[in-house]
Amino acid sequence: MKKTGKEVIRQRKIHMVLIIILIIILAAAVGGYYLIQQTKAVTPRDSEGSSAQSRTVPKENSDTVEYKGETYKYNDHLSNYLFLGIDTRNPVDTYETQEDAGQADAIFVVSMDRATEKLKVLFVPRDSMARIEVFNPSGKSLGETTDHINIQYAFGDGKQKSCELMKKAVSNLLDGLPIQGYCAMNMDGIAVVTDFVGGVQITVPDDSLEDVDPEFKKGAVVEITGENAEEFVRHRDIDRTQSALVRQERQKTYLSALVQKAQEKAAEDAGFVTDLYDSIKSYTVTNMGNDIFAKLLAASGNGITDTETVPGEGTQGKNFDEYHVDEDGLSDLIISMFYEKI
Repeated sequence: MKKTGKEVIRQRKIHMVLIIILIIILAAAVGGYYLIQQTKAVTPRDSEGSSAQSRTVPKENSDTVEYKGETYKYNDHLSNYLFLGIDTRNPVDTYETQEDAGQADAIFVVSMDRATEKLKVLFVPRDSMARIEVFNPSGKSLGETTDHINIQYAFGDGKQKSCELMKKAVSNLLDGLPIQGYCAMNMDGIAVVTDFVGGVQITVPDDSLEDVDPEFKKGAVVEITGENAEEFVRHRDIDRTQSALVRQERQKTYLSALVQKAQEKAAEDAGFVTDLYDSIKSYTVTNMGNDIFAKLLAASGNGITDTETVPGEGTQGKNFDEYHVDEDGLSDLIISMFYEKI
């Protein structure tokens, strides 16, 4: 039977909200994986020797690269999409200046192989030290500098400009990897979602919040509502090095419970998904059409073939935590994920 226009629109909204839920889960899941990676002390190699020996070098007038004595071709069946979790709390349409933009606390690239219809995910630690472009408050470029990649978002408008700046910075970090689209979600929208589903029940995974709120003792079963969701999901001890990683483990616990509750609600109410979509759309910025989200959703059902994190070492900088990328390791990773040997 042919679908009506309203049914098609509703189906597209279902695709949108489901892929956003997938995105949130992936963003949170990096916490555990990244924390493990941080315990492996990868010492960045000398940048001069590294760049000369192992960064990918395109052959003249060709889409191939020479790497460690072998020739590789970029897999042109791939479509790469940048997903961002932003630390602001207000609806996007209220943003006007750099002060409103916020920072990108979750950064990852979802790569879809159109031939196999499967996904790969590459996480970029928020504190990665990378080349970013800085701007004065009036929007005039002051050139490039090396700084935390997550603050590149803050030099935009919290909307398309911020996303485009992040797209460029991430692409440059990944040796010019083409990125076809982006989607940024305001992480403070989670409080809205929490109340919308009627709250979620979680088991506190660690003791990182116990000193702040005794209710959050490790192992305790707690009801998370819109009132305490921000404390559970966003609080971190800024005086503790790499505390953002500990916070991400709590996010993983919360979001898993959120998805389960949303699925239960959707099974009870056919209109729940549409209403949920309407509750969060003011917290997202994207240049991707619903058809792309639908394709990503379908591909996610075929499995994620590779999940990686940009390799490097987390250190305590002069003022803030820093993540120094292992250039050689990154080159190896880019070749293995995005290129084919010929």
